[in-house]
Amino acid sequence: MNAEELAEIVENLRVLGSDVADVEVKKAQGGLPKSLRETLSAFSNTRGGVVILGLDEGDRFMPARLADPAKLASDLASLCSSEIEPAIRPYIQIHPFEGAQLVVAEVPEIPREQKPCYYKGAGLTKGAYTRLHDGDRQLSSYEVQMMLSARGQPKEDSEPVAGVGIEALDSHLVAATMLRLRSSRPYSYRDLSVADILRRTKVLIPRPDGSGEDVSVGGLLALGSYPQEHFPQLMLTFVHYPTVSGPAEESGVRFLDSVAIEGPIPVMVRDALAAIRRNMSRRSITTGAGRQDIWEYPETALREAITNALVHRDLSAASRGAQVQVEMFPDRLVIRNAGGLYGPVTLENLGEEGATSSRNAALLRVLEDVPIPGEDRTVCENRGSGIRAMLISLRRSGMTAPKFDDRISSFVVTFPNHSLLNDDVVRWIGSLGEAGLTDGQCMALGLMHDGTVIDNASYRKLTGLDSRKVTAELQDLVGRELVEQVGTGRWARYRLAERLATGGATDRPSRMAPADRREEILDALGTTTASRAELAARTGLSDQTVRRWLTMLRREGLIEATETSTASKHTKYRRTYPSPDPKLF
Repeated sequence: MNAEELAEIVENLRVLGSDVADVEVKKAQGGLPKSLRETLSAFSNTRGGVVILGLDEGDRFMPARLADPAKLASDLASLCSSEIEPAIRPYIQIHPFEGAQLVVAEVPEIPREQKPCYYKGAGLTKGAYTRLHDGDRQLSSYEVQMMLSARGQPKEDSEPVAGVGIEALDSHLVAATMLRLRSSRPYSYRDLSVADILRRTKVLIPRPDGSGEDVSVGGLLALGSYPQEHFPQLMLTFVHYPTVSGPAEESGVRFLDSVAIEGPIPVMVRDALAAIRRNMSRRSITTGAGRQDIWEYPETALREAITNALVHRDLSAASRGAQVQVEMFPDRLVIRNAGGLYGPVTLENLGEEGATSSRNAALLRVLEDVPIPGEDRTVCENRGSGIRAMLISLRRSGMTAPKFDDRISSFVVTFPNHSLLNDDVVRWIGSLGEAGLTDGQCMALGLMHDGTVIDNASYRKLTGLDSRKVTAELQDLVGRELVEQVGTGRWARYRLAERLATGGATDRPSRMAPADRREEILDALGTTTASRAELAARTGLSDQTVRRWLTMLRREGLIEATETSTASKHTKYRRTYPSPDPKLF
């Protein structure tokens, strides 16, 4: 980390007024704080982070004047190597900053096969932490177990169900799966008997004593006639609540619909979709071809989310008492399952090409060829394309991407119940008086119209654009003074400009467009030359806004750059004046 990056971090902390998820500040005037052990564990177990010793959060992150920065840095290195298991090796530096010295440690995330990282003095079960928002939270014993199991490939789906044989399978599902396997993979399955295919796919597991075979947990869930006879809670529940907070206390109505959905996974996927469809209504959105009636939630997105929850849930003994839960509220649909993301898949790369991993590899392999009853499709493709299909279907329906929440012990998908480009939003965007907005910018404005703050990553998921294009479109919205940027660099967040954020959805102020900035720029330029940075200082406008109007003035021939390149904010500009008319002389 260099001095410029440190200054950027501190400036963002001062703007936000608190620590952030990947930055922890400690005053540390009395030496290493005891809570630092928790932070080191949390950063190592999550996505890494930066520890800054010598800033006072209570005094607007001003320097706290460390007595002996060199000793503090040495003590920190010793703590990381001798008191943390596994030992971590943060990059520790002493930085001069605003007349004082700070100790800065960049803590990396440790590899999955080494987690959980914990403080030795408290032990594995009490000394392991995770980072949640801007604080450190102790891992539960179940979360510790989840991290330990993630060191390798979990095998719970291949465990035999003692005393349960082939008779527990649904003959129709088995027959349909055998037909598909022999057709799609003739080399591996064409000449095998049904029993041999079930053994090869780990649906049947031979007993160690050779006395017979048991059905595996995954085989029972994929092809069983009634898996809940043996695992009562490996099911799915659907509840439709009347209010955004759940039951309606005044009327006493607890729910509008409640269904316990059982059977093998193919049946649960089918019946869960039927229950949601029964409780959904249609809405209208505005498209390029006019108005279109769509369901509140695209079926493709729902199918992928439900399938993922059932297929990728944790099947260890500790979680077999938890159902997959689907909850419908007036403003959202929530799908929750036990077990967080597994393997190299993270919230940051979720849905990106190549980002795929399966906790229940044997189960997923079988379901790739198990058809959903009454349909031509199988339960899943096993190509890592489910999240992408979900995001594409939402995008086509003019809806925002779902919120994904990974908590190690659980994974939650929340679909907001709104269309970004409904009639009210389209009218509002039209009232802004801004020509040339892209589809992505319109969708982002529709999202921010509801008070949502977005960043580069959420814009990418919303639009499907690459990072460079996203940055350009967001900066253009800032330049148009429609959006305000809070923070810089990786901490940059974008929200609707304050002048647009007042009033309700349908009673916005009539004067929506910002003032024409041409005269302000020209007046600030005067008869001198000035750079973009100087013009921003003279006018009080943002760099992006000055850049936008300089571009327009150049196109109109009213100003010119004194250099060939205009990429730098330090490039000088001057006004152009028409040549004198020779008839006047």
